[in-house]
Formats: sequence, structure tokens, C-alpha cells
Amino acid sequence: MVFFKSTAVKVVTLLLLLQIGVSYSMRRTEYVPALTPLKQFPATIGPWKLYQEGVIEQEILDLLRADDTISRSYVDPATSQRAHFYMAVFKSQRAGVQPHSPRVCLPGSGWTPQDISQVEVPVSGWVDPTITVNKYVVAHGEDRSVVLYWFQTHNRVIASEYAAKVFTILDAARFHRSDTSIVRIIVNADGVAGVPHATEVALSAVKDFFGPVREILPK
Repeated sequence: MVFFKSTAVKVVTLLLLLQIGVSYSMRRTEYVPALTPLKQFPATIGPWKLYQEGVIEQEILDLLRADDTISRSYVDPATSQRAHFYMAVFKSQRAGVQPHSPRVCLPGSGWTPQDISQVEVPVSGWVDPTITVNKYVVAHGEDRSVVLYWFQTHNRVIASEYAAKVFTILDAARFHRSDTSIVRIIVNADGVAGVPHATEVALSAVKDFFGPVREILPK
């Protein structure tokens, strides 16, 4: 049947089979790492200075079910550019707790997606010279924003939501741990013409913030 030849069906089937296998291998013990409080995340990162500490409503926190979150606005005083930084950390996904994708959260908040792609960002101090992150351009009325986000574990940077699920299952089987995080950077764009510039600012922020993100995550 054509239905069973569908790529989506194959992916879902693979995930289910992997999860069944892991459930047997992890019935006894899971390594749950201690977390460094995200409030210790640096207030100064390269040219970026903490501008405003965000507050996440309790209703949202209850929905996210993350073990720790941070929501901050940073500014580059030399250029007056601003970037919003958000990070949520999960010690375990064993009970079905997992990061919420901006592809779901932002449209639910009234932001309309205009462009979805992936971009390569050069970074230092990592096993690879570049990381792949999701680029999401969204609109709310006349406002435009460039959103860059990715999933990060102790040993991986992942863009794809599907790949993140697969690696969670594989890491649970191999390392007996399923901790992860989602990192998101948003830069407002001045109309459609400002999207390319906002993208440059957001990419620069990813390069600057990647090191502190790597350092604060459990090893």
C-alpha cells in the first residue's frame, strides 16, 4: 500500500521501534545530571550586555515543564542592536517531557511564519567548525522578526525536531541519559527590508552565545 511507503510513516515507525527498544534497556536506571542554574548565565557576552531580565508567566512554565528557563534581552551598546535570548533545559525526557518547538509556539502567539530554512553558523570550541540551526522569519501585522533556534545536548547540536527525537532515543540507550535543551535567539526586523540585516545580527549573536551555552550545560 502507498500509505506504508510514506516517508512520514517510516519515520514514525522507526521512532516507535527505537523507543520500544530503549524502554527495555532503561527500565532500571537513568543518569540525570545536575544542572547549573541558568540565572548564572553571563550578563556580558562579547559585545552583548544584559538589557532586560524577562519574566515567564507561571502558566507558560507549567506548560513548558522545563527544569530551568531563562529569558533575557541583550544589547550591543556600540550598535544599539538588540537580541532576545531564551533557553530551556530538561534533565530528562523519560516521562514524555520535551522542548516545545517555536514552529508551534510562535504561531500560537499570533506570529505568522513567512520563511523556514536552516543555516550554517561558524563556531569555535566545538567538534565541528559549524553548527546547523533553524531560521524562522515570522510576522505579526507590520512587525517582522528573525528567529534562530536549535536543540543542544552534552554532545550534539541538532536543528531538526525529528533528528532530536531520534538522538534522544539513541542517547538514552547508549548513555542512559536524555537531558537536552532548546536555545532560541530573536532579532526584530525593521520591515521586510530589515530581514537580511536582522539575520546578520542574529547569526552574530549565535556565534557569541554558543560558547556560554555550551559551558552551562551539563557535561
